[in-house]
Amino acid sequence: QRGVGTSTNGAGAFGATVNMQTEKIGVKPFIGLDMNGGSYYSHKETFRFGTGLLGNHWGIQGRLSNIGSKGYIDRASADMNSYFLQAGYFGENTVLKFITFNGKEETYHAWNYASKYEQELYGRTFNSCGLYYDENGDMKYYDDQKDFYHQQHYQLLLNQKLCDLWNIFVGLHYTKGVGYYQQYKCDTKLKKFGLEASDFFSESGKSIKKTDLINQKWMDNDFYGFVASANYNNNQGITANIGGGWNRYDGDHFGKLLWIKNYIGKNLTDKNYYDNNAKKIDANVYGKLSWEFVKGLSAYVDLQYRHVEIRMNGLTDEWNDDLIQTNFAQKHDYDFFNPKAGLFYNINDNNKVYGSVAIAHKEPTRNDFEENNGTDLKAERLTDFELGYKYQSETFTGGVNLYYMDYKNQFVLTGDINDIGEMIAKNSGKSYRMGVEVEAAHKPVDWFRWDVNATWSKNRNKDWEVSATEEGSWAGQGALSLGETPIAFSPDFILNNIFSFNYRGFKAAIQSQFVGEQYMSNTGFKSFHVYDYDDDYNVVGEHTVGMTLKEFFITNLDLSYTTKALNKYGVKDATIGIAIYNIFSKKYDSNGWAYCEIGKDANGKPYAWSSDVYEAGYSAQAPCHFMVNLSLNF
Repeated sequence: QRGVGTSTNGAGAFGATVNMQTEKIGVKPFIGLDMNGGSYYSHKETFRFGTGLLGNHWGIQGRLSNIGSKGYIDRASADMNSYFLQAGYFGENTVLKFITFNGKEETYHAWNYASKYEQELYGRTFNSCGLYYDENGDMKYYDDQKDFYHQQHYQLLLNQKLCDLWNIFVGLHYTKGVGYYQQYKCDTKLKKFGLEASDFFSESGKSIKKTDLINQKWMDNDFYGFVASANYNNNQGITANIGGGWNRYDGDHFGKLLWIKNYIGKNLTDKNYYDNNAKKIDANVYGKLSWEFVKGLSAYVDLQYRHVEIRMNGLTDEWNDDLIQTNFAQKHDYDFFNPKAGLFYNINDNNKVYGSVAIAHKEPTRNDFEENNGTDLKAERLTDFELGYKYQSETFTGGVNLYYMDYKNQFVLTGDINDIGEMIAKNSGKSYRMGVEVEAAHKPVDWFRWDVNATWSKNRNKDWEVSATEEGSWAGQGALSLGETPIAFSPDFILNNIFSFNYRGFKAAIQSQFVGEQYMSNTGFKSFHVYDYDDDYNVVGEHTVGMTLKEFFITNLDLSYTTKALNKYGVKDATIGIAIYNIFSKKYDSNGWAYCEIGKDANGKPYAWSSDVYEAGYSAQAPCHFMVNLSLNF
């Protein structure tokens, strides 16, 4: 679901909603094995099993997975594994399920991306993460420039039918997360790690203020809570839901130093160079009523109250210009009222129309507070208007949806990233997203289906304001309004097309995608310039650095064949297949970042500039690559 989701989808159903459901425990026992391998030493192995229904009431199902790849980008390796296990009791009126799953990952950093200048020098796969220079001035890469994270989930879910009209749902959950990333930092100011120059000496015996070091940034968090609802259905056109939830997040963030070049001080592990804690409580209650008051015509009203408390304290790893460490002292309380209402009209068996209006709010995240420390951040407010039509027959389905999303204080990506590759967002004041979505599917014969969907949209900041900076002197030129500008990373056109074939166990799908041009900043500028200067500060050259992701069109091919020829060996069915991605080897970038200054010329006209050709990075995507797969079900 796009737009604002209903409260039954969760308290945070904002902007878009993906409904994820746990796989059902099957009635019959099974064992399955999936094996995949392909380009860049990529592989995936999955073992699946299920007991089926035991004693007419019990069942267990599980899955083990392992994934690895060396990656297309240099050293962008990934090593991940996980498990999933659920056990359930299924009674006439009661379903009780316990679910646990986890995931562990070890990935090499690649979040810097590469500037076009670096791609020209070193190739599209260049990755600057982990780069340092040895004593001879040669480029080297730190082997352990990696991210390590482990997350463990537990859930206990109860569905209870009370009578023909009422049922209840209660869910308890707990998630434990712990991990860190490790980084080699070159020529770093010691003061920013709470260190004194007197603890360091260069080879000449003089104290130094900068050196190379290896640090770790840790997070250790707990997330737990419950959701509950009571659901009513009189089977005569009236349904009602009453529910709510309470969740608490408690996270510690701290940094450690593992090694420092030329260090003669005390044990590095004696203390953390930063240490802070963030706590968040998120509680909500809601009521939703749906009523078919005329045959084919129904309406719903959904009212939600949500309360959020955020508390953060402790020293961060940020230092101001005076080299004073920032204290993360934050206390925020939010109370949101989120009403929603809609109408649905089934004209006949083939045609239906609908319309809705909804209001939703979203509080700033911990990252937002950290990256905008000292700024009075506002909660985001969205008013979403939707109007749509759907048609459905035996061979054709289609629909069109019109939307207008009116934002106040929307958090938009600025295009800049922090030192661990996370996108930085800030309030944009007033903004909007509007457009039309079209979808269609046609199945003229049993063995062929055609699916297509497209979105035309306009996504704009109504009045983007920046602080202007004079080129060369870096002197402030005051606040500058750039007027209506495109919202970063918001293409105006997206198209997806799939041709599917299915004949006697053979399946084929040709999937194509077009994504329009995207700005990587909210300034409305597609590029900035960088001047080269001589020793007398005369301009001797100029570079133009792009700040957009170019439009791209890619095509993928998926082929598979399923057979029961191995039944005599105990195999119920076997599937072999191959997926070929980007079959035409389109050179494109799927993501990126950009940062520039905005200056005013002699006439007061704004322009974009920077002193560095590296202030824009691009995530280059792989040319034609493939994965083969084999799946066995017993």
